[in-house]
Amino acid sequence: MNSATDFFSIPESEILPGVAGEYRIQLDTVVKEYDGRTCWTQARAAAIPRPGQSPALLITMQRLLLTGSDIYLPVNEIISNDFGQSWSAPREQAEILGRRPESEGVEVAVGDLCPKWHAATGKVLAIGQTFRYCDEKHPVLEAPKQVAYTRFDPATWTWEPWATLDAPDGRLSYQTGAGCAQRIDLPDGDTLLPVYFKESGEKFSRVKVIRCRFDGRKLTWMAEGNALSLNSERGLQEPSLTRFQGKYYLTIRHEHSAYVSSSEDGLNFGPLKEWTRDTGGPLGSYNTQAHWVTRPDKLYLAYTRRGANNDHVFRNRAPLFLAEVDPESAVVKMASERILIPERGARYGNFGICNVSADETWVVETEWMQRPPEEPIIPIDNRWGAAGRVYASRILWATPNAVWDQH
Repeated sequence: MNSATDFFSIPESEILPGVAGEYRIQLDTVVKEYDGRTCWTQARAAAIPRPGQSPALLITMQRLLLTGSDIYLPVNEIISNDFGQSWSAPREQAEILGRRPESEGVEVAVGDLCPKWHAATGKVLAIGQTFRYCDEKHPVLEAPKQVAYTRFDPATWTWEPWATLDAPDGRLSYQTGAGCAQRIDLPDGDTLLPVYFKESGEKFSRVKVIRCRFDGRKLTWMAEGNALSLNSERGLQEPSLTRFQGKYYLTIRHEHSAYVSSSEDGLNFGPLKEWTRDTGGPLGSYNTQAHWVTRPDKLYLAYTRRGANNDHVFRNRAPLFLAEVDPESAVVKMASERILIPERGARYGNFGICNVSADETWVVETEWMQRPPEEPIIPIDNRWGAAGRVYASRILWATPNAVWDQH
């Protein structure tokens, strides 16, 4: 760690209602910054163990150019050595985690990174996907897409230049991405990585899980499971994986709803089920991500949804909720629903989950300061209160989470 690094106390912190006897919620603002041209997106945390003291916290995030669609700038890092009481200023990793030129004016970038401690190698392994650009308006949608990754070494506090997943010829599709995905690291160090993919010319994306091996520097394809499909709109996207009471579960994005599927071995998954409410009808989460918060006794889903007085928010992507679920029946227990991050006019949805200790799970998210295409930018004097915040919503458990280091 550079001893000259400046650290700043968090600008805001508030307590939100949790579930009595289960958890409380402390909502910290880690960064508050908005210039009207860019905003922070894709913020996700990793906890780095330190013997005899609390873990160091590392957050990766990227600036988004507001005048385009999914125009991501280089990855930045911020760090905390005092368990979130203060944070370093964002530091851009442009040379290592920035764009690279390709032929005919195309640039390739790494994005949608999810950093996570990889215990077997003592490194942070961050996995995401590539984006290709030929202008600053939108990514090249029909270009190749690869699983991209980088590793962070806490011994030297340095990143490795990003690379793409190594696989035998024909084992990965023309477009295969692991953007924003929750993965499972197995006891032997192998990783179960959910991806979405399609061949050149195909209309619908499908979902599967890949087993990979990471040796501390290189990520290698080992095996894969069956493909899940839903042939409507864009198909299935952005799956996230967890393991609960001996079974594996995927939650999956679709244009019109959210789905869940289960597996005994983490590779081969059964039929899709639509997430529904125990009070009746679909959950109302659609066209964005959902992620897992896992304990040995209960499983929770973090999500956004319709029907929360939030039609003014793009795709109803705020507030961000947490609720207990029954994944086998695909039911969300609505009486348990709590707000992780209140709605303040900006969209959420590209968030990350990090178990920082047995006592705390963090949900890290940004205020995405963009409106629908007809209203492309949220004014700096936004009437709902969004201000370019990067949040850490800290779930404070009433009893320790015995499986915190397995997810």
